Order: sequence, then C-alpha cells, then structure tokens
Amino acid sequence: MHTVIGACPHDCPDTCSLVTTVENGIAIRVQGNPNHPMTDGVLCTKVSRYTERTYHPDRILHPMKRTGPKGSGQFAPVSWEEALSDIANRLTAIAKHDPQAILPYSYAGTMGQVQGEAMAMRFFHKLGASMLDRTICASAGSEALTYTFGAKMGMRVEFFVESKLIIIWGSNSIGSNLHFWRFAQEAKRNGAKLICIDPRRSETAEKCHVHIALRPGTDAALALALIHVLIQNDWLDHDYIAQHTLGWDALRARALLWTPERAAQVCGITVEQIESLAHDWATTKPAAIRLNYGMQRVKGGGNAVRAIACLPALTGAWRHRAGGLLLANSGNFPVQREVLQRPDLLAGVHPRTINMSTIGNALLQPTSNTFGPQIQALMVYNSNPVAVAPHSGEVIKGFAREDLFTVVLEHFQTDTADYADYILPATTQLEHWDIHTSYGHTDILLNRPAIAPLGDCKTNSDIFRALAKRMGFADACFLEDDETLCRMAFDTTQDMEELFAQGFTNLKTAKGQPLPDAPFAKGAFPSPSGKCEFYSQRLADMGQDGLPDYIANYEVPQANSEFPLAMISPPARNFLNSSFVNLQSLRDIEAEPVLEMHPADAQARGIQDGDGIRVFNQRGTYHCKARLNNRARPGVVNGLGIWWRKLGLNGTNVNELTSQNLTDIGRAPVFYDCCVEVAVLK
Repeated sequence: MHTVIGACPHDCPDTCSLVTTVENGIAIRVQGNPNHPMTDGVLCTKVSRYTERTYHPDRILHPMKRTGPKGSGQFAPVSWEEALSDIANRLTAIAKHDPQAILPYSYAGTMGQVQGEAMAMRFFHKLGASMLDRTICASAGSEALTYTFGAKMGMRVEFFVESKLIIIWGSNSIGSNLHFWRFAQEAKRNGAKLICIDPRRSETAEKCHVHIALRPGTDAALALALIHVLIQNDWLDHDYIAQHTLGWDALRARALLWTPERAAQVCGITVEQIESLAHDWATTKPAAIRLNYGMQRVKGGGNAVRAIACLPALTGAWRHRAGGLLLANSGNFPVQREVLQRPDLLAGVHPRTINMSTIGNALLQPTSNTFGPQIQALMVYNSNPVAVAPHSGEVIKGFAREDLFTVVLEHFQTDTADYADYILPATTQLEHWDIHTSYGHTDILLNRPAIAPLGDCKTNSDIFRALAKRMGFADACFLEDDETLCRMAFDTTQDMEELFAQGFTNLKTAKGQPLPDAPFAKGAFPSPSGKCEFYSQRLADMGQDGLPDYIANYEVPQANSEFPLAMISPPARNFLNSSFVNLQSLRDIEAEPVLEMHPADAQARGIQDGDGIRVFNQRGTYHCKARLNNRARPGVVNGLGIWWRKLGLNGTNVNELTSQNLTDIGRAPVFYDCCVEVAVLK
C-alpha cells in the first residue's frame, strides 16, 4: 500500500491537493492533502467519491464506433487502430478542402494545463482548424476585471479569515467554494459580519447575518447605488482615489444618478437594505467582497462586475490584506501557454474563431462569405455541450446532422457522446500527469498518475499525439511526453523542484519572490495606467461605455406577459456542471430535477410541492418537479442544474430554456437572463 499526491482537476476555485491511497494497483481512497494549507485535509462531497467515478461500471474503457442513428446511443467496440486511422483519414480529407471546417470544442472537464489544451492545441494549430472562443463560464467577469484592474487578480483568499465584513456576492460558497467558506466561518466566529447578495436564498445565504435577495441581473444598479450613498455620506478614501484610480469624476457623476430609491425599485429590495449595506462597507475595517461568476451570466454581467470592482478602491479597502475583492486570481500565474500550445505552428495562418456559447447556431450555419465553411468535423474533449450549452434544442439539431463527423473523448456515455461517430476512452485524473493553476488561491499543483490507465484508455495528450502521427505531423513537439510538458509549464521563477517533491508550491513573482499579502495596497494595478480604472479607455476605443452602468436583462419579467417569471439555473449542490451526475450516490442525494418556486407563485398556478410541472418559454419545454420553499424570491424560479438530458423527466434539462444571447463584455452566455412560465403537468 502506498499514497500518491495529485490535484483535483475540476472547475472549482479551491483546486485541492489530493492524496490517493493505492493497494495492489487499485486506488482505494482519495482524500484531501493535510499538508497542503489550502486543502487542509478536506474535500468536497463530490471529489471524495473519486474512486467511485474512476471505477464506475459504466465507464468507457474501449474505443466505440456508432452503429445506430445519431443520438440513439448505439455503439460497438473497435480497435484503437481502426478508430484512429478512420478519424485521421476523415480529418485529412476535410482539411484538404479547408481545415477551418474542423472545430475543437473543449472547456473545463479538466483544469489541467497538459490534459487541457497543451497537446490538443498543438494538433489544431498544426492542422489550421477553427479556433474556439472559450466563453461559456467566466469570460464576462474575467474581461470586466481586466478592464478595471488590468488582470484577473485580487486579494489572497487565506486573508478573508481576518476580515471583519465579508460580502459574498453571487456565490453559494458552501457548494462551490468550500475552502473559502471555512475561512469565512472562522472570520464569523471571530466577530465578522457576513452578508450574502443573491437572488436565491442558498445554503450560504442562510448562514450569513444578512441576505439581500435582489432581482437577477440588477447587481450593477445595486453597486452604483452603494457608490451614491458613499458619496452622499463622504465615506470615501480621498487619498486612495486620487493616487490610485482613474475616472473618478465621471464615475461620481454617474453614481449620483443612482439614488437608493431608484436602485431599490430596479433591484426589488428596500432603500434601507441599500443604505445599511453601504454603511457596513464604509465603516467596517477590513472589509472584503467574495464575488463569483453567477451574477455575470446576464446581459449586463460585465458592467456589473466592473461596478462592483470599483467599491474597494473608493473606501481604500485595498490598503488591508484582509480587504478588497476576489473574483479570480488566475492572472497571477505566468503559465507559458505559448510554449505548451505552440501557436507558432499556425505558420502565419489566422483561422476564424467560433464562440462555444453559440455552438447551436454555429453548427446550423451553411457555408457563406461571412461565416466561412460549414463545420464538417467536431472534436469534443473535456466538455459535454449537448447538456451544458445554452438553447440545447438548437445544439441537438446541430449535433444530429448526419454529415457532421463528431469525435468525443470521454469517460462516460454523456448526452454529447450519444451523438458521436467515435467515442475515445480518456483517462481520469488518477491515471495521468498534469499541472494545475488555481483561480481561487495562489499555489501551483502537480498531479502524478496514481494507477495505470484502466482498459484501453489513453490520455488526451496521447490521443492527439497518435492522430498527429497518422496525419504526418513530423514536428518534434508532438513527441514530448506529459511529464516533460508539466516541467515546461512555468519558467525558472517558480520552484519546480519543490513542486515535484511535495506536489504543490506557492506562486512566486517574476523576481522569484513571494506574492505580496496586499497586492494593491499602494495601487500598482496591472492596468495600462497602473490604476484602478473606473473609466476604461480600452472599452471606449471599442465603442463601449468606458464607465460601468446598469444594463437591463434581455428578458425582463412582466406580470401580464406570456413568460412572467425570471429563471436562474444555479448548480445543484452535489453536481459540478454536468460532471458527477451519473454517480448514483450523488444523484440519490439530489433525487430528481427540480424547480424551486416561491409558494405564492406556485399557489397562483395551482402547483403544490412535489407536483410534476412543465417549465416553458419560446425556446422549449422542460419537465421536472416543483419544490416550494423560501429559497426562491417571488417572481423568480430556480432551475437547479445541470442534469444530463437523458436523466430528465422528458429527455431535456434546464438548458432547453436558456438562450444564445451574449453578455455586454466577454461574449459570454446569459444563462441567468431567462423568462419562463410554469404549469402543472396534465
């Protein structure tokens, strides 16, 4: 019996260090690493079941070729030789006409730098395939932060334990950010006040001192009203504003238009709630905001992040290491992506870019001068777009095209795999090398393989190496193994010896020094001006408003309209996107797809708790069970996701209802900008 140190690969800010216990070549237990300070021996419910996922009886262990109609899920095993040869021949034939007709589709099925995009992008760059704009989760908030601070950076998560006020904005941290929540709880025990801002009364909101249940998509209005109250009461750090910000006069003028009364009407909250929140933020030191990505999944999501990101600079919260704001810290990591992904292999070619959030539309586009060639081949890895992409009715129409050649690298026969021509069995995290950054903390983690690949499974990187060889790509970079790629991810400023010795290392600056405790205490923002940019000239140059503003949702519920209820679709606590949905132990906890409704909304429609219901709009219909509770505010319903479609009551999931509209900044989807109606199933 022995143990192997690894890293959690999933799309979560915690990026935990794992300890896998192996006996006779079998992984018998996965635990949190007690020696990694951020993990501290604790794992979430999902990842603690990782052996159940690895040895799942339904895991795909051999290459599979479609034998029935697309979507039927009918496949037969084939050899790797047959699968790879046919795939290589098909891609070669398409590429001879126009390689842009080939599209990769991937996201965060693994957050690893090697099994994510290293060898994959080398392959697609060499091929000259279309590029993918990976927007589906975080790009609105990420770009908004970049236009304000200059990069995706913020306060260090471990210092929230010292904060005296913590505003948890758009996050159900208990389910999605467990290790931050442990810091917040300790701060609470030490006297800190916790405030949650979220349309849903989540598990996190229930454990905070205050819950502000604003309407979905109105966060910018609230932030601007907070600035208004700060101005009116002169709760400002004038020196910090003068020294370290840009565009204050213009922001001041805009915020003065947003009285608490105006914002209260827009947000569906009270004036008193706004004034009290502003008072707490201004008068409590140190004060910190844990912002998350849920609130940016609306039309004005980028502007909302920008407005909120202004708040710490106005009160000088950045002066304290336990003050400021954290959305993501991934901008701190100097990953050598050009070394890993080799864009030079494009050799001067500039392929088109397809937005992954509008894949439903893209797959249905014919060849044209504006679009380019029709997409003829799709390679899906680290993603399940049929389940997770918006407006899934259109996504399925695209995937169902008989002339679309689709290859899916997967562990299980997901909704997307059902539409594949070939399913290629990929390794899990316990079976391969990888290296990981984090967007929630500032450690680099190494993942060592704990067990040999099960069955005929291959790593993502090995699959792309094999395809490159069959397609005649002779570049030496296709011969580099995964451990070598791990060592290439960072330069010598990072302590790679420590990383390989203990499985993690603290991130260092470009000079090889520890990161500062308070990154913006003296300004030094990584923006063009070196300041927190209330006004962004870069946005103005693109024809956008240089100042943050409130932008109303695409779909604003009206009482007498056809679809009078706003719907958000936060994740079910025991799922992570569409991962883990097929683990029976976790599905047993979630029980069935549900829609949370306020009792008043349910009563008006003759709906009782537990009733089968249909949720519908102009895009489609979704069947689930009604759950009446106080988690939903009046006028808003919460469609907990993301279930596999095939596990839904009518073969759909909540994304049957979401749209392919995009955000103001970042070209991201608007999952939480959606209006519906609900009725009892007849």
